[in-house]
Amino acid sequence: MKIDYDNKYTSQLLKKGEFGLEKESLRVTHLGKLSQSKHPFPNDPHISRDFCENQTEIITDVFDSVDGVLDDLKKLHCILNEKLSSSGEYLWSFSNPPKFDTPDEIPIAEVNDNNYRNYLSKKYGKVKMLYSGIHLNFSFPQNVIFHLFNISGDNNLTDFKNKFYLSLSSKLVEYSWLIVYLTAASSVIDNSFLKHLGLDENLKYKYSSFRCSEIGYRNFFTPILDYTDLDGYIDSINRYINSGELFSGSELYYPVRLKPRGKNSLDSLKNKGVNHIELRMLDVNPLSEIGIFKEDIEFIHLLIIYLLSLGECEFTEQRQTEAMENMLKGSLYDDKLIFTENVSLKERALAELSKISDFTDKYYPEYRGAAEHQINKIKNSRRYAEIVRNTYQNDYNRLGLELSKKYREVNRNVYAFCG
Repeated sequence: MKIDYDNKYTSQLLKKGEFGLEKESLRVTHLGKLSQSKHPFPNDPHISRDFCENQTEIITDVFDSVDGVLDDLKKLHCILNEKLSSSGEYLWSFSNPPKFDTPDEIPIAEVNDNNYRNYLSKKYGKVKMLYSGIHLNFSFPQNVIFHLFNISGDNNLTDFKNKFYLSLSSKLVEYSWLIVYLTAASSVIDNSFLKHLGLDENLKYKYSSFRCSEIGYRNFFTPILDYTDLDGYIDSINRYINSGELFSGSELYYPVRLKPRGKNSLDSLKNKGVNHIELRMLDVNPLSEIGIFKEDIEFIHLLIIYLLSLGECEFTEQRQTEAMENMLKGSLYDDKLIFTENVSLKERALAELSKISDFTDKYYPEYRGAAEHQINKIKNSRRYAEIVRNTYQNDYNRLGLELSKKYREVNRNVYAFCG
């Protein structure tokens, strides 16, 4: 749909958003080894675990502001770190794991039905399950969707909402390379990880984000999805399930997912429709005590608003394939490498950010800082991946453990202060 940004009411409505975060982190001992203890919060829906018993997942509530969701993430960190202090454990502050000696140190999470996790361990191996990341869940409030529906001329609100999020998610997939490039923060990895994957140790210098790279946690094929409508989208995923290429929709390792309210399943998505989108390409950032910076979430929100201004275009098989290839390019450490048409990754990123900045100056001057922050990050060689590599590459495990200890004490002090 065509959005009139010159309409002040419409443009101001788009500044609203609903935010939720899911953050994975490995638990480690005081020696920096992978914890072998059981998950310390067996009945807390906000502090769960992912694939591994020692991989904690923090799940915030949904908030109508970036500050609100970050405050909740910080609160949950405080609760978790207070608990870990009694057992002498820490949260590892990186997306990439510390040194480990054998995959036997990677215990599959002890849940009621382990069929899916056992299937994943056999298909992909347990080693890649150690990658940790952050998922950002985003939606527009219902009054925003209702306003856009009213000016769209469509006849069915549910169909409009599904089409709206399908279109937005396809555009975010195409721009996933830019998000990866700007937020990549996992440029250091221990040799043990590569060794257990049978990979050359020289690969440790290739990526700014290992988990979003060609050796990241991804499907053995490039998924091609139908973005025509929600039924087509779901049917295209089910075809991979029926062919045996996917166990379920949860095995679709894609940068952006469409999700329903409540239980996440394709049946629920079909019956309830799209409630929000999930961006899955964010690294845990060790430069932040909670793994993510406010400025990056604000930029992603601005990017979403900007993408809505772009015209509709069919998300063809070729465009989907190129989008996934570009995301892999965005995970490279050397941003002077060719991105496309003799343009480097750095040059392409600055060109896109210039367009976003011009859009912001025209319609959202109060958000100018969100775009400028990203531009300055590139121009001043302050990409997270560069800072992390320069700081930690020579003594990753020792310095990484010191950082995790520091962050635990910071969180404990906040917890004590807040009572």
